[in-house]
Amino acid sequence: MKDENLPSNHFSQTDLDHEWEIYLKNTSKTNTFLYNAISSFKMEKSDENEITVKYSSEFAKSEFDRVSPEFFNHFRHKVNNFKFDIQYKTDLTIKKEVLTKRKIFERFAEINPVLKDLDDLMKFDLS
Repeated sequence: MKDENLPSNHFSQTDLDHEWEIYLKNTSKTNTFLYNAISSFKMEKSDENEITVKYSSEFAKSEFDRVSPEFFNHFRHKVNNFKFDIQYKTDLTIKKEVLTKRKIFERFAEINPVLKDLDDLMKFDLS
């Protein structure tokens, strides 16, 4: 096996979280589109030499696939572990919903139906 002589130092979930936070922070400044696609991803150390990446959509995963070698290469060097495997798993519970003014208003109108009557009367611009 070609990687048998490579180091496989221990790393913690905290190490992974910290590096992922830094990566997201830097990405938010340089590529907003990519940041919005991958910011909801969850990284979990699922075993001593395994990381599970949870994502909310195939589109977001495809965006992450373009930059994941860069992130994981950096992380491998940072923790000095070159033997961990990466697993991917869909997790729809982490999906972020984009709330528009209209959606927010509709939620409030469910709570207080008088708002719907007021909207019909006043024709609010919620675009």
